[in-house]
Amino acid sequence: MTIDGSHLTLEQVLEVARDSAQTLIAQGALTRTANGRKALEKLMNEEDVIYGVNTGFGALANFRIPNQDLKKLQTNLVRSHAASVGNPLPSDVVRAMMLLRANTLLKGNSGIRPEVVKNIVRLLNKRIHPRVPEKGSVGASGDLSPLSHLALVLIGEGQAEYRGKWISGKNALQASGRIPLELEAKEGLALNNGTQQMAAMGCLCLHDAYELLATFEAALSLSLEALTGWVDAFDQRIQRLRPHPGQHTVAEHVRQLLNGSTMVRSIQHSHSSEGRPQDPYSFRCAPQVMGSSKDAFDFARRILEVEMNSATDNPLVFPADGDCISGGNFHGQPVAMGLDLMGLAISYLANISERRISALLDTSLNNGLPPFLVGGRSKPGVSSGLMAVQYTATSLVAENKLLTHPASSDSIPTSGNFEDFVSMGPGAAHKARAILENSQYVASIELLVAAQGVDLRRAKGLGIGTKRIFHAIRQRVPELAEDRSSHEDIEAIRTVVRDGGIAKIVSQITGS
Repeated sequence: MTIDGSHLTLEQVLEVARDSAQTLIAQGALTRTANGRKALEKLMNEEDVIYGVNTGFGALANFRIPNQDLKKLQTNLVRSHAASVGNPLPSDVVRAMMLLRANTLLKGNSGIRPEVVKNIVRLLNKRIHPRVPEKGSVGASGDLSPLSHLALVLIGEGQAEYRGKWISGKNALQASGRIPLELEAKEGLALNNGTQQMAAMGCLCLHDAYELLATFEAALSLSLEALTGWVDAFDQRIQRLRPHPGQHTVAEHVRQLLNGSTMVRSIQHSHSSEGRPQDPYSFRCAPQVMGSSKDAFDFARRILEVEMNSATDNPLVFPADGDCISGGNFHGQPVAMGLDLMGLAISYLANISERRISALLDTSLNNGLPPFLVGGRSKPGVSSGLMAVQYTATSLVAENKLLTHPASSDSIPTSGNFEDFVSMGPGAAHKARAILENSQYVASIELLVAAQGVDLRRAKGLGIGTKRIFHAIRQRVPELAEDRSSHEDIEAIRTVVRDGGIAKIVSQITGS
């Protein structure tokens, strides 16, 4: 995969971060980067003061740095700002950070030497991942602290993961066939000014959120069959009268998954007068609710794909104009807002799913199924069936509701009140990931409950998509004939959900 600073996509980030695709650099991008460095060096010889090049940083910007200390200034910046704490970020997040940082530096506006980018890409291709603690960024001058931890390895310091072990930054460089970089003017600032932690976490979470949406479409479809619910609410004529793209997509996918099913009802094909003429909102309004999440994900995707192809450090060099200008492209507010919305959109999926779980367990709503879906050889009262799994789903949904408070609504000034409005974007990224993980469990619980309901109706007449989904569940979890711990069942299904197995079935059926 070739990067050039302008055309990186979400799919390519995933290929590098999780599939270890080899990364190449376009020659034109290296030339552009070299030209940016030449322009900065020319300005350094002409200009009296250039922020971050011959001045201190943040609230220390009024301190002029003599020429003999310019290299030390950049090294000290990286060292002093590597102040994050907590567990190391997963390797896929660090790989995404490295790729995004390399790509933005290739725009040629950062004033760095091409070898800086080459060294990042070489570490990436050798699968050497700097140790980046997960917490410590407020997303103001970008992700200063985590990016500083990443940069430490380039100068032979810090730690890195190599072949499953933590080694020193110096040894990591040796393993890559490189020697430590001696940072030149502006290069430390170019390495740690940017939004790559929050953007990297956002990209990976967004990919998983799309898969989770497909998984919830699968769960919804199987739940409709367990309920013997009405498919009319998904009629394309209804969606055309309110043409939100996400609503249309969800309804279409459910129709495709249920194609051929005789377990759902329709006013066109059912002459039965039994039961209610329509289903609860959690079924009937699913295209509208889940579709809004799809639209929110698409919004977040637009933000992230703009961000990953943007210059996000400060100051920025404009070689054609001979200027070096200070600005605020490092500020994470656009990403923070997108990630807050993404977390909220994921929570919607789990919220409405929990309501379907409850409906399938409730004899006043489940159209003749036994209370709590007590298995065949068991008796209600003596056996509790799947009663307790709804407690778990409720707990997860309640936690999600706490996490949906927007991180980007807060700001705590830093750097002696000079950096006086911050984005809190990394907090939005961490929250979105936590909401996603909780929601994967909720989807797993709905799939477990729906499969049990389908079994109690003898699993006859499933749709072409739901039949495959049902068998994917039953390959890992047997029908509940009598009470047992549901912990292992939920975890087994969640593994399939997390790894994208259910989403893959949906993709194959819908062609989406």
